[in-house]
Amino acid sequence: MPRMDVRSDWALERALDKAYGEAPPGAVADGIDAVRRHMNGGSGRKYRGGQRLLDLLAEARRTAAAAEGWETVRVLQDCLYYAQGRLLRPDYEEKYRLFQQGPRNDNARNWLSKTLQASCTFWWEVGRTFVDDHPEASAAELLAHVQAQSLDVPFLEAPAEEPAQYRIPRGRAELALWMERVLQRRVEIDAKEAARRIASSPQALAVLANDEGGQIVLRAAELQRRSEALACLRKVAEDPTATEHDLQRALQGQHWIFGGRFIGEAVHSRLVPGNEVDIPLIRGDGALHVVELKQAFRLKGGLVKRHRNGWVPSSEVNDAVGQVVHYLVGLDEHRERIRREFGYETRRATGVVLIGHPDAHPEIPEDVLNETLRVHNTHRNRVEVLTYKELIDNAERSLGDEAAAPPGRHTDRSA
Repeated sequence: MPRMDVRSDWALERALDKAYGEAPPGAVADGIDAVRRHMNGGSGRKYRGGQRLLDLLAEARRTAAAAEGWETVRVLQDCLYYAQGRLLRPDYEEKYRLFQQGPRNDNARNWLSKTLQASCTFWWEVGRTFVDDHPEASAAELLAHVQAQSLDVPFLEAPAEEPAQYRIPRGRAELALWMERVLQRRVEIDAKEAARRIASSPQALAVLANDEGGQIVLRAAELQRRSEALACLRKVAEDPTATEHDLQRALQGQHWIFGGRFIGEAVHSRLVPGNEVDIPLIRGDGALHVVELKQAFRLKGGLVKRHRNGWVPSSEVNDAVGQVVHYLVGLDEHRERIRREFGYETRRATGVVLIGHPDAHPEIPEDVLNETLRVHNTHRNRVEVLTYKELIDNAERSLGDEAAAPPGRHTDRSA
């Protein structure tokens, strides 16, 4: 598996220097200093990054959260996102400017200004052409024409026979909207994205136009996409060197893997100060479901341990469950604000811990591992523990059931 790029540069160092200068003496400042020492420990004048940098940033963030230094937590979270490439450089540098003296970098502003100027010129041309062709048109008709043109913009074409020329096809957005409504009523897929792809493909339109069972083809394509995503996740989960970030990346945007109870992934993951949910899902009843990701293989205490004449979950499993319980308590305490600001229902929030893999314990039968965790789950109402393999196996079985179901029929994928 290719190594993840970790960004370590001057901007990150300057942000950490500022955080260190404002942190209170003690564990918080020591944690930030450990990150700085690691960065500056490279050969020559190069900054050192790697997984160790991410681990140190995460540890410093946890220390700051324990000390309730929420401003430091926010800065360190931004540093972690920047190092992971999840926070773009222009956004990071612009935010960093707020903590420094000096002139503002106008490159982004100038670029945006020129883009807006070109856009205004384009829409002026659209309006002028329409008015020239329809001198009797009202202002409402002109605005409706401009709006229709803007909806067609995402379907911009680059004709092969006209190099360096671009064309906005008229009416393509209306066709895509009609197709989206059809798909939403008949096929269980992401109708909006599928409609855009089909509307942009004359070949796909021709197939659907000539085939009464066109939705069967679309359903098969969606099943194929899910099968490929599941195979990618299995490969990552079975890799002993995979990190939590690798696992999260493989699961991102694949809420269906967790079962038919979930209708999507929440946009916001930081709902409570100091806590960030790995994958926040939305249940069918509108309630939040917290997914906490842990290592699949590299568990220091293992997944289960021997206790008297049986097996019980290890301390790492119990710690992870406690972490999710802590999240749920925080969500309960802030439920009114979260509902008001984000629209999520957290009073009935639940959670799942994904941790471990049977291949990491060849000496313990897989059914023993699963049964130990199931017994553990029966004594908890709101938090479930699953191995990555059990999650993937459940999702794979649901794909088989869905492929066998008649077209248009909803299949409950909950395990």
